[in-house]
Amino acid sequence: MHNHPSGDPEPSAADIDMTARIAEAAGVMGIAVHDHLIVGKGRELSFRAQGYL
Repeated sequence: MHNHPSGDPEPSAADIDMTARIAEAAGVMGIAVHDHLIVGKGRELSFRAQGYL
């Protein structure tokens, strides 16, 4: 989970890439990444709900 100070919780390409890399590395160790949340002003974005995970 992290925030976007701009207020827009849409993920950047770097957010998407980093999340995929962390999920892959965690999977090798048998650890499940359940979600990655980005908090913006007044709303949040779930990678799981958006299909990124």
